[in-house]
Amino acid sequence: MAELTKEKFRPVDRSRFDSDAIVRPTVTYWQDAWRRLRKNPIAVFSMILLLACVLFITLGPTISGEEYVSINAVMKNKPADSTHWFGTDILGRDLFSRVCVGARASLIVAIACTFIQIVVGCAYGGIMAYFGGWLDEVMMRIVEILTSIPSLLLTLLIMMVLGQNMGALLVAMCLTSWCGTARQMRGMIMQLRESEYVMAAETLGANPSWIIRKHLIPNTLSILILNVATSIPSYIFTEASLSFLGMGLKEPVISLGVLISNGQSVLDLYPYQIFYPALVLCIIVLAFNLLGDGLRDALDPRLRQ
Repeated sequence: MAELTKEKFRPVDRSRFDSDAIVRPTVTYWQDAWRRLRKNPIAVFSMILLLACVLFITLGPTISGEEYVSINAVMKNKPADSTHWFGTDILGRDLFSRVCVGARASLIVAIACTFIQIVVGCAYGGIMAYFGGWLDEVMMRIVEILTSIPSLLLTLLIMMVLGQNMGALLVAMCLTSWCGTARQMRGMIMQLRESEYVMAAETLGANPSWIIRKHLIPNTLSILILNVATSIPSYIFTEASLSFLGMGLKEPVISLGVLISNGQSVLDLYPYQIFYPALVLCIIVLAFNLLGDGLRDALDPRLRQ
């Protein structure tokens, strides 16, 4: 038998292992999504536009320094100038400050409705998908009944019964809006519930509510983010439409819909009183819609390279 000695061995050239080196560093799903979002010029533009809108509605009244509540008959229906950047309304109030405050109110309503939609939709859809069986059937039939009711008719009826105030508007717009989110969550979680990490958690005796909160819902965040980006402009537009039709918010509450409704009554004489609130409404809705499209492209796993 041949004897093995150290002279028969030689060090292996390290260059042979260069082929195993990772050329491109690995990135997480969210890092890849953020990279895609930054490379999308339309999405970047929409984020800058949204930031400008937030600064506008937050600091606008402070920068202007003009009164937007008290009536000033001497200054009524003044066109835009160096003091009143958007002019004044039929009661002499500064329109620039009122548009800022109105946009703030509309955005708050939209964010509150979106929050309720996401929370209720996640909880309802998660329970349906995780437990399944007869509970899923019953809860799904409830969703189908609610979605079969015309949303506009239901909203108008609620506003007539509860009155035209902020609380009634939130109830009216959120009563059925969560159903779409619940359907989406149900479909996503039904796919995730068969995952190995979910079965491992069940084997270890984890509580179902803990599994839903810790394993299932976090893995549907991409869908939830898209829901937020698309729901906020929808709620802003809905509030403005209802107020314009006289079934939404009313004075003394200031919103974009209220300002557009007020401007409509003097459209022939003072068109600027409806132009500026409508312009701000369009800019905010457009910015959110563009951001939603950018997020959809960034978060869609099928587009990952």
